[in-house]
Amino acid sequence: MAHSLIQRRREAERARVEAYELSLRHVSQRTRPPPDFETAIYEARRGFEADVVRDAQAWKPRMKTRDAARLRLAAARYLFARYPVAEHLEQIWIDGAGLGADEIRLRKRWYVVAAGGGSLYGAGASEWLSRKEVHAFLNPLGKVGFEAAIWQAIARSYANDPGVAMQIARTRITQTPRAEHGFWREVVRFFCAHPTTVEEMDDLHDYLAACYRRDRKFSLKGRSLVSLGRQMREWHRDLDAIARIEAARRRAEAARNRARGLAVEPVDEAWRGAAIADWSWTTSSKDRAKREEYVVVQLRTADDLVAETRGMRHCVASYATKCIAGHASIWSLRRRAGGSVQRLLTIELDRRSRAVQVRGFANRPPLAEECKILERWAQARGIMLL
Repeated sequence: MAHSLIQRRREAERARVEAYELSLRHVSQRTRPPPDFETAIYEARRGFEADVVRDAQAWKPRMKTRDAARLRLAAARYLFARYPVAEHLEQIWIDGAGLGADEIRLRKRWYVVAAGGGSLYGAGASEWLSRKEVHAFLNPLGKVGFEAAIWQAIARSYANDPGVAMQIARTRITQTPRAEHGFWREVVRFFCAHPTTVEEMDDLHDYLAACYRRDRKFSLKGRSLVSLGRQMREWHRDLDAIARIEAARRRAEAARNRARGLAVEPVDEAWRGAAIADWSWTTSSKDRAKREEYVVVQLRTADDLVAETRGMRHCVASYATKCIAGHASIWSLRRRAGGSVQRLLTIELDRRSRAVQVRGFANRPPLAEECKILERWAQARGIMLL
């Protein structure tokens, strides 16, 4: 049945109203919730209730932001701050990503103490900084992060040039573990006495870190930038040699595993080597301090071979392929006395346990005293000395 003109007009009007309301729903914004001041106060005060200097209930900020981090910082300023502090101390209220719970609490504690006018040195900073360095930490040069401010402060206590301190604050030294603070303080002092570029300091950082991991008594005393650079380049060559040896070992092991129908990827970092146990012998002496221990150990990893090459100044690392294939084994005779270890000889055994090569430092022949130790070892392990 056909609609009348009036009905058609009413339906058209209703359709226009529905279309208008639909467009309004698309463009209209939902009402945003008000800033969560209570949560900000709670998060800032938690764990530091005894340090609050103002009534939390009386906080009536005129802030429109809903950013939880900015609200938390504003709450911390209200609760604890009698004095303004540097930005690197306030950053912990904004972002603590990547930090452990203990580190977060330490940084918040330092902020609370500094902002309240207390002694940061007496609040625990003395473990890492002197009084002069604490003052420099609270008043950094330029915009820096928390750790960078610490190392900049240390550098400022050693360097007369503030530019040097600012350079050190941009290096990877600022990323070093807090537990290794003493060693890296010595490194900073060295760079203050021997200024160089940020790039060179970062290049040396990895080498120095490796030296310290290998020997906790490693020191920079008596060294220069030139000598460190030379040693760093040698270290890089060692790393390249280790990588080549490891690649050869993995290829050989994978080939053997495929032939046996086993997993292709090798699991152990060491190759099989000769089925001969390591050996040790201690000299007889009533005075224990004068006793010497001689050991013969098999070198079964790339690290060991390259370290022997570097320590003895010969090319035994080039024998890695023979060792991996099982055609030879490399052994090191060492003397231990007074807490130190001295490399004496490097020995190559063939498959029949025959000593086909024996060399000392820089390929010298063995000394008479060393030959006597070798004879003891050979007799104990069934080695044939040629």
